[in-house]
Amino acid sequence: MHPTDPQVTAEFTTEPFHGEGEPPAHAVAARDRLRAAGLEPDFGPLGTSVSGPRGSVLPALSAVVDAALEAGAHRITLQVTVDGS
Repeated sequence: MHPTDPQVTAEFTTEPFHGEGEPPAHAVAARDRLRAAGLEPDFGPLGTSVSGPRGSVLPALSAVVDAALEAGAHRITLQVTVDGS
């Protein structure tokens, strides 16, 4: 991590929602891509969030989008915030 690499938080949802029970495959695939990138997401029933250095989080998000779409997501809503802004 470069000392000037700002911390960011990304929050996203993948759809379609499946209600209660096991999370849909597209949500699990997205979570697993973040873990594979060395990040630890906060995985919940209505979305996922992850924080870390911009240089780590942003490339991982590209893999998340690809994995979620491959696993059946129809829509991905993403918000990225620079921490402290």
